[in-house]
Amino acid sequence: MGCAPSIHVSQSGVIYCRDSDESNSPHQTTTISQGTATLHGLFVKTDAADSIPSVLAYQSRQQPPPSAGPRRKERREPGASARARATRCCGVEAETQTQTSNASQASTTEVQIGPMRLTQDPIQVLLIFAKEDNQSDGFWWACDRAGYRCNIARTPESALECFLDKHQEIIVIDHRNSRYFDAEDICRSIRATKPSEHTVILAVVPHASADQEETSVLPLLNAGFDRQFMENSSITACYNELVQIEHGEVRSQFKLRACNAVFTALDHCQEAIEITSEDHVIQYVNPAFERMMGYHKGELIGKELTELPKSDKNCADLLDTINTFIKKGKEWQGVYYARRKSGDSIQQHVKITPVIGQGGKIRHFVSLKRLHDANENNKQSYHDEKYTGDNYQSESHSFKCKNRRKDSIDVKSITSQSSDAPGLQTRRYSSMARIHSMTIEAPITKVINIINAAQENSPITVAEALDRVLEILRTTELYSPQLGTKDEDPHTSDLVGGLMSDGLRRLSGNEYVFSKNMNLSHSHLSVPNTINDVPPCIAQLLDNEESWDFNIFELEAVTNKRPLVHLGLKVFARFGVSEFLNCSEATLRAWLQVIEANYHSSNSYHNSTHAADVLHATAFFLGKERVKGSLDHLDEVAALIAATIHDVDHPGRTNSFLCNAGSELAVLYNDTAVLESHHTALAFQLTTKDSKCNIFKNIDRNHYRTLRQAIIDMVLATEMTKHFEHVNKFVNSINKPMASEETSSHSEGSNCECTANIKNFPDNQTLIKRMMIKCADVANPCRPLELCIEWAGRISEEYFAQTDEEKRQGLPVVMPVFDRNTCSIPKSQISFIDYFITDMFDAWDAFAHLPVLMQHLANNYKHWKTLDELKCKSLRLPSENNN
Repeated sequence: MGCAPSIHVSQSGVIYCRDSDESNSPHQTTTISQGTATLHGLFVKTDAADSIPSVLAYQSRQQPPPSAGPRRKERREPGASARARATRCCGVEAETQTQTSNASQASTTEVQIGPMRLTQDPIQVLLIFAKEDNQSDGFWWACDRAGYRCNIARTPESALECFLDKHQEIIVIDHRNSRYFDAEDICRSIRATKPSEHTVILAVVPHASADQEETSVLPLLNAGFDRQFMENSSITACYNELVQIEHGEVRSQFKLRACNAVFTALDHCQEAIEITSEDHVIQYVNPAFERMMGYHKGELIGKELTELPKSDKNCADLLDTINTFIKKGKEWQGVYYARRKSGDSIQQHVKITPVIGQGGKIRHFVSLKRLHDANENNKQSYHDEKYTGDNYQSESHSFKCKNRRKDSIDVKSITSQSSDAPGLQTRRYSSMARIHSMTIEAPITKVINIINAAQENSPITVAEALDRVLEILRTTELYSPQLGTKDEDPHTSDLVGGLMSDGLRRLSGNEYVFSKNMNLSHSHLSVPNTINDVPPCIAQLLDNEESWDFNIFELEAVTNKRPLVHLGLKVFARFGVSEFLNCSEATLRAWLQVIEANYHSSNSYHNSTHAADVLHATAFFLGKERVKGSLDHLDEVAALIAATIHDVDHPGRTNSFLCNAGSELAVLYNDTAVLESHHTALAFQLTTKDSKCNIFKNIDRNHYRTLRQAIIDMVLATEMTKHFEHVNKFVNSINKPMASEETSSHSEGSNCECTANIKNFPDNQTLIKRMMIKCADVANPCRPLELCIEWAGRISEEYFAQTDEEKRQGLPVVMPVFDRNTCSIPKSQISFIDYFITDMFDAWDAFAHLPVLMQHLANNYKHWKTLDELKCKSLRLPSENNN
């Protein structure tokens, strides 16, 4: 039925609208006491009810159908008693409270003003009509349709009383007939109150006759009205008017009202703040500014900055420089001398920010000012500094440097001129001003700023050393060690060059076209129907899959070089992957088949056996107590999937080779993380291409996006160009804080809660997952010796094949030492362990506690060193090969 909410009639004749959810039962008892009538949701003073016979019936109206006009309200006989009226209204109230009103469903609205997010409550409307008619009915039902809370008043007194109580956003006043009240007087009385500042008042005016000229709206505006509404009792017309007001004036007034909070913050801010127009007319200053400058705001607001006294301590052209800079919409900051009202000059640290407004033009300038502390800020080079960017000049008055320069100082040239201390000092300060003035808040920028500040009061030798530090920090390869000459260690140099660069040495006319035949067929592969339906020989091997010494090559042999499906089914079942993904075992099995079919069994190393080996290592790491406690189930599932797909469709060639050959993949991925990007992209293509193998089809979108992002991040982490960055971040963010916490907890005799702390930081979880898959990917040197030797032989053969092809095609030879005729495999393994493995596994062991792996690593390293000392270039001693 869509009835209005319950109402309360006050002594003065105002009807207060109440939400129906205040009392939602339709079966309320009615009690009549002396002088009052208590109804469901309705409290009526009986003596007032006698004098306002039309009020009570207002609740009893039925909502008209959309095509009909508003119905007239049911009239009462003037002589009816209060008890009769109360009983009648009670019956109507019990009926109408069972209906659903739009107002009861009204919800709050979120409004954005700049970076500030506000919540606007449902709109409240006050209707001021001396008597009910079709027009008042139209606005009532329009409010009901729009979900507004509506109140009705019939007298000036009740209208003012209601407004001061409710503070409605919209007021509609009947201006058609002055016989009952003066609408303009009511408007003026409301406008005289403080809350009306943000209220929109609408005047309902009568239609002008055809021969009568339309009257001016100015008298209404002068009386305080905001709009006029030509009499129209259509509910739709009234609704349209109210909704337009809400989205126009009311929304704007709501935003303006929120500005009071901003001004309150400015008034209590300790920094002096000044806001001017684009023409530098002062529009606002806060109390801190008044205290600093000695002026009262009344003496400043409305004045141009040029009218205020200036200090003669500033450089003559400093103001012109500042104006030139900020007029271009750029922020300026530096030190400036200002003159107080008393005539004293004070040194201020000033930041001026242009504010872009309508039309993309600068509409205001906001200046933040604080007193310049000479003792603290000597270490900053802002002393009367003009920060003008690359295209402007810079001066440092505190050091009396009169020479201007347009380009930044070369750090190398500064550090080489240690004998010219004053000149060095001046140029260094001038150079630092640019860095200090940067607004970028990247962590490396903060570090550079701290070093710059430390330089200011440092001896010249220390300042020179810090300059060299800054030069290093400004390079891009912060985490990559710098190698010596190739003559010193050719194996290490070639290995690192091949694994940690993207090649980028293109020879025209040579292209290595990588075949992208996605193998979606899996019917020809012999795989179990269920996880328990496996041949006994395979099942017996898989019984030992949780051990680090698990022999993946035996599984490769009994599965005809397809170990990934069998091991994957076992591992994924142990970690509840199917349950997490809400997919069947058949879907998971089909997915593993498709992924394994797209590994190249012709590759010596990068085949599905390597993928199964990395999956096994990842599962082993996930079983370690600290790793398990640091990651969520989603992280575990992501890690297992990432390990499974991390080298899918690998061509058996390095990224450098593909870039040098101009392969399609290198072109597609812009020579950046070519293979790693391809592995992830292809894996998701294969997965989603066929519903039968789509393991993600039953998880919700948010889980899928989070899972996908984690998988991609882990696979990309296996790319070696970022190796040292990942390891160093793990050491600094995980190992070192953990060591500090363990030390303090041991000294206090309490248990360490490092794992719980790590889990509270998603960034730390990401570092752990990256480190885990990186270690799993290159864990061969940490396997038992026989497995380690086999893997070393396989990777060497793959590198030999690449070198052979590079020579055939006339491509740059990425790793010359991997020539099958001259290569020393022990030397290459020693270099790989020294350069990549030892530090990484030391860090991983410190976190995950892996004594067995570290013992294997020591034994294997000893094996390779022994062979190298004996000048043996093969995997084993000749005598061992004969055996």
